Amino acid sequence: MKGNASRGHQLAFGSFGIKTLQEAWITGRQIEAARQAVTRYMKREGQIWIRIFPDKPVTKKPAEVRMGKGKGAPEYFVARVTPGRIMFEAEGVPLAVAKEAMRLAAQKLPVKTRFVVRRDYVEEKV
Repeated sequence: MKGNASRGHQLAFGSFGIKTLQEAWITGRQIEAARQAVTRYMKREGQIWIRIFPDKPVTKKPAEVRMGKGKGAPEYFVARVTPGRIMFEAEGVPLAVAKEAMRLAAQKLPVKTRFVVRRDYVEEKV
């Protein structure tokens, strides 16, 4: 997968997000683990958007099977991401909470990421 993301590279829904800095296949399980980490840390406040979807099936043949006899059965699904792609977005929580939640999500993913904030974001005084 060559090149940078040409779509999905800007914040579209929330004020905070994590952007990938590498290309990779991210499995549905990794996406779900990251989503759970964010949801738990944010204590179900605010809103989360998942901007990637695992739509590519990866097949695998069973162990110790002879060559031939066609392609293996789908084992799991992956989302292809390229550098610059926004993977998760959040809204409705303070900057510090969002930053820590996204850090926890990034630990669950197999790529290097960067925390991004909307350009026109202003911290509200309470």
